[in-house]
Parts: sequence; C-alpha cells; structure tokens
Amino acid sequence: MLSERRLEVLRAIVQDYVGTEEPVGSKALTERHRLGVSPATVRNDMAVLEEEGYIAQPHTSAGRIPTDKGYRLFVDKLAGVKPLSSPERRAIQNFLVGAVDLDDVVGRTVRLLAQLTRQVAVVQYPSLTRSTVRHVELLSLAPARLMLVLITDTGRVEQRMVDCPAPIGETAVADLRARLNSRVAGRRFADVPPLVQDLPDSFDAEDRGTVSMVLATLLETLVEETEERLMIGGTANLTRFGHDFPLTIRPVLEALEEQVVLLKLLGEATDSAMTVRIGHENAHEGLNSTSVVAVGYGSGEEAVAKLGVVGPTRMDYPGTMGAVRAVARYVGQILAES
Repeated sequence: MLSERRLEVLRAIVQDYVGTEEPVGSKALTERHRLGVSPATVRNDMAVLEEEGYIAQPHTSAGRIPTDKGYRLFVDKLAGVKPLSSPERRAIQNFLVGAVDLDDVVGRTVRLLAQLTRQVAVVQYPSLTRSTVRHVELLSLAPARLMLVLITDTGRVEQRMVDCPAPIGETAVADLRARLNSRVAGRRFADVPPLVQDLPDSFDAEDRGTVSMVLATLLETLVEETEERLMIGGTANLTRFGHDFPLTIRPVLEALEEQVVLLKLLGEATDSAMTVRIGHENAHEGLNSTSVVAVGYGSGEEAVAKLGVVGPTRMDYPGTMGAVRAVARYVGQILAES
C-alpha cells in the first residue's frame, strides 16, 4: 500500500503530465504543489513509485510520466468525476433538445461528446432486444397490402410490409390496430409472443389469415437479431495527440474502423456503470496506447446502449468522466420524453 503522501505525489504527477505534456521532475512538483516536503523527499517518493511500476522514465528525460498502472490507481482512488458547469449543462441540453428523431439524437450526441472531450466519440444505437413497444401502427397501402410500423420506447422505428392472403377492410385494420396495441404497448419485446397468440381467434374467419400474417411479421421483427449499430465522430481529434502514440496513429485508426472491436470496447450495454479501460487493459492491440471511458444510457432505469470516448492514456480523466456521464444522462432524458 502506498502512503497518503506518495498518493499525493502520484496525483500531482498525473495532473502535471496531462496538463503540460512534459515529463515531471521533483523540483517542478514541489514548486507547483503544496506537498509540504522537500524536493529530496519527493525524489525519494518518486523512486518508490517508479520501483512499484506507477511511473516511468521516458528515454533520457530527467522527469517521469505515469504508466497504465499509475493512471489506473489515479482513476480508482484519486480522481473524482469533475461536474460540468451550469453553462456547459445548458449547452448540452439545448443542443440535444432540438433533435427530431433517433438518428438525429445519436448524431448530435456524437458531435457533442467529441467537442466536449476533444476525443473520439462512440455512440451505440439503442438495441431492439432491450426495448419495450411504444406503439404498433398499421397502414393500409392496398386492399391486400399493409405496412406494419413498430415504434420502441427509445424512438427506434422499424417498418415491414405485410402481403395479406385476402383483402382486408379499413374497419378491420383499425380494429386489429386497437386490439394489438391494447395487448403489447408498454411491454418488453420478450413478453409479447404469449400476449398475442390467441388474437386471431377473436376475429371473423375471413380476417384470421391476415391477422396471423400481421402477427407473424411483428414477432419476426421483435426477435430479429438486428445488427448492433454505432456512430463514431471526432476521429480527427486524435491527430492533435500524435506524440502520445508510441510509433504511429495508424493502428488506433484501423481499430476504430472495426465495429466489433468498438462494441467490445464499450462493453455490455445492460451494464449502466461507468467503465474506464486504460492502455493495455484494452484487449485489441491497436488500442494499447488509448483509454476508453464508457457508460450506459437509457430512457428508464435500465441501460439500452452505451456511449463513450476513446483517447490517449494521457487524458483528463475527471473531466472526461464528467462529460460522458452528463451527456448519457441528458440523452436518457430525451429518449424518455420523445
């Protein structure tokens, strides 16, 4: 266990290195921070921190920089989440509130996160499998052709065509729409099948085939393994940190192009807790020089998807964690109200 003073020295090293981009020496630390001890004592503390793997000496520099292990301890023990200022919170709300649909919400969220954190922003679309039905719309396109529109609690809209075995009148369509919504509105996708299985029996014989066809289409839509979608933005921000990537930025850019890699990075969407993965904690080799800050968002208590940022390990963790958490909260509110 490190003493309180050595933890303070580590905190000061991380803060100075993130702020100045320069390796940190004992003299600078004692001048910038009220550590209450001499430079010689700080040098001794730094030697212990280096021995334990929390800081390292890059090339021939006299200063030290944090290692992945040092950043990890900083995030777990020393860094609070920096709250956003009132103007920042107002700006987030005003920017997101103008969104017209789910694509717009996700697009605005990506731009906002990238601007706030000056990192790469990644936002996962809400998953259908974790959604509830808000409304099912049925529209008559021709005597024997309907359009089924499924609207979820997260604002996602799925449309399907239904070719009916026989013509169906407007009255029957309206009746089916009303009965269907009375059973499924507000229900989790997984709960829907048993709620509608006896619905065809309550209709006249000539309409039962069409009702069964509509239900089959609805259930297919509910259980479809729809591809998880992501939106990414702010990749150009990485070019500002060229010297933070040991050899080249290319492996990072290549990793960011792989959707599967990004989904794994964000983690399980149902886990709404904030996760911070630092450097070599990221399984993908191309991302060993980056850190990922991610959190779940949703329209209620449960998270339906994740959002987060990717940047160099030399990151303002308190500020980034605060921005990511605040944006997730506002996106959740907008989905709940939409």
